[in-house]
Amino acid sequence: MESQAFERKKKIGLALGSGSARGITHVGVIRELEAMGIRPDVVAGTSAGAIVGAVYACGRLDWFENWLLKLKRREMAGYLDTSYTLRGGLFKGRELIEFFKQHVGDHNIEDLALPFGAVSTSLESGDEIWLTKGPLWDAVRVSIALPGLFTPAKLQDEWMVDGGLVNPVPVSLCRALGAEVIIAVNLNHDIVERDNQPRSHESPETIERFGQKNIPLEKLPLDMLSPRLQQLLENTASTIMTQYIKPVIDAPNLLEVVTGAIHIMQDRITRTRLQADRPDVVLMPQLEDFSLIETERSKEAIEAGRQAVRDMADSIRLLAG
Repeated sequence: MESQAFERKKKIGLALGSGSARGITHVGVIRELEAMGIRPDVVAGTSAGAIVGAVYACGRLDWFENWLLKLKRREMAGYLDTSYTLRGGLFKGRELIEFFKQHVGDHNIEDLALPFGAVSTSLESGDEIWLTKGPLWDAVRVSIALPGLFTPAKLQDEWMVDGGLVNPVPVSLCRALGAEVIIAVNLNHDIVERDNQPRSHESPETIERFGQKNIPLEKLPLDMLSPRLQQLLENTASTIMTQYIKPVIDAPNLLEVVTGAIHIMQDRITRTRLQADRPDVVLMPQLEDFSLIETERSKEAIEAGRQAVRDMADSIRLLAG
């Protein structure tokens, strides 16, 4: 009995961090771990990590990867049902969740073969919420509710928002689910430095908006919105800026301010949480700047995840053995 206990394989946990479109990288991480013969025993996810973790726990990663590799940005935008009242956020997220229910399956978390948990944040108390029971996709929906972008969602009689506000890389939840060796994936390690890089305004791909010419497309990331809402926002902004405001072309737009502020916050919180509750291995994929739904770069993101595992392969084998 003592010999068997000594030889028992350690329970491996995978903590998948937040990161919008950069979360596609998690697919590559899982693929490369599997190629090494390592299959996590538990998985925890925050925000984008919750989506990938949920799909993996349902045994549908093959379908998910194939879907991502074919997915175009315009098609992805179609899953982001617009909140025309703009109450609480730009998108309601219902169509995306229904899509996953249809193609991955509508399950309760406790019925999954692979133990799974998602992190969300109470909008009322600011508490970190661990979701380890109940409807799977309801848990994912409240975990991805990025403030200003997705509307908050109500679950367990409480309004909740993105788990990245309190725990961007859910090491603690992974440990609570029984993991003895934790592999954490941090997608926020260089995000602030990347966001602060000066942007080129020399791109020939320019458009005429707000009565001004040569405004770079990167400054107007409206293609994720429905045509109706795009026109509404453009008409309103054009009227205001033409009549009352001298346009400041170099100023960040609303989406850049919201996402930039959240990136700074998540970077700082991630550093603090990983210092307080250290995982055994931290994977830090090297990614170029990804926009919110830049799915046409899925192949690149997946390969970045694979490479991050290769870079730490010796340490992973040593700990998992």
